[in-house]
Amino acid sequence: MDLNTVRRIGYLSDEVAGRLTGDDLRRLTNEMADTLLALVAGCQDADVVYEPADPAADDPYAVTGQEVHMPWTLGHVIMHATASAEESATLAAEMARGVAFHGRSRYETPWQEVRTIDGCRRRIEESRRMRLASLDMWPDEPHLENRYQAWPHGPVINAVGRFLLGLAHEDGHLDQVREIIRQATAARPAAE
Repeated sequence: MDLNTVRRIGYLSDEVAGRLTGDDLRRLTNEMADTLLALVAGCQDADVVYEPADPAADDPYAVTGQEVHMPWTLGHVIMHATASAEESATLAAEMARGVAFHGRSRYETPWQEVRTIDGCRRRIEESRRMRLASLDMWPDEPHLENRYQAWPHGPVINAVGRFLLGLAHEDGHLDQVREIIRQATAARPAAE
């Protein structure tokens, strides 16, 4: 099953989560990382910090009040999306081992510290490595009966669903990445 199939069926559908194996999750993780790397392939350092026009910007979880309506840079989106996927991978590994869901497990590299395209690429590769390693923590017979409700009125998910939640979140930022790159590329000086 590839990302397009998972998108079409729905990341958190029982049909998807019930059929995927650890090898499928590895393949989907690699496909997502490869997709991000392909998107940023032609980017330059200036594109990482370019502030796009985004009149709909609204981050209720922003650290400061001035960041709530601030458009996200390419670096910001990549740091956020990879951190979210890693959090899901970490929680999924715990659930697969029989640990009851106990809350968030998140660290996000400060986006202000990433100012180069090489830094973005290294972050994507680091995230890939960490997520793939998390799958090696799953027992041979994962505790897929271990479930919890992802959010109020949301789906009840197991370890596979938790892992997929991170991929779904990352996938949800791909169009935002494309739009930032489009705007940053259009804003480059004509001589480039």
